[in-house]
Amino acid sequence: MTGVEVAELESVRVTRLLRDDIVLGRRAPGSRLIERDIAAELNVSRLPVREAIRRLVVEGIVVARPRTWAVVKEFTAQDVQNVAEVREAFETLTFQLAAQRHDAAGLARLRAALDRETESARAGDLDSGRLAAGEFHTCAADLAGNEMLSEMLQVFSTRLRWLFGQHDDLDEMVAEHEALFAAVAGRDVELLGELVPQHLSRGTALAERRLRERTEFAV
Repeated sequence: MTGVEVAELESVRVTRLLRDDIVLGRRAPGSRLIERDIAAELNVSRLPVREAIRRLVVEGIVVARPRTWAVVKEFTAQDVQNVAEVREAFETLTFQLAAQRHDAAGLARLRAALDRETESARAGDLDSGRLAAGEFHTCAADLAGNEMLSEMLQVFSTRLRWLFGQHDDLDEMVAEHEALFAAVAGRDVELLGELVPQHLSRGTALAERRLRERTEFAV
């Protein structure tokens, strides 16, 4: 394996680790992403860190600042609303197509993601539960079987994961996902047209609340 190939593999790993840290709040909004410090922390060279930061800028959770350090994006209430408006249309369609097109194997994958989320909730493992919740939605997108929809969802998928990172009531999230799973399994497209917007609305409200709390704490 060449040095370039090794760097590419490392950049994928570093991107994943940094992405998870940001969407789960382990790296706070506005905090600096200093290449040499992250490289030392993860025991890699600065090149994969630089590539990871560039990728996360494209994904919308890091802000590049010329001639200084990149920083973790500080989301605003308007950012949350912008994502919510787009998300409702795409995610409702995603779950409705998943209901129409899933097969037994696909439904089993969706169930497995939900089971991991449930286990995390029972264990009180907030980070794992939030990641599993994101997997549940990603799996639904796979079941939808629409390549163009998947490409569009990729554009803002990381920002959707950031929204999941605002959830602190895993039991409530599991209950809502159980309802979505049952509707997908039952191919109830009409019900999903009601459940998905309700589910997303509650998630948006949580994100807005967390932003207000963070702003009030900073004052």
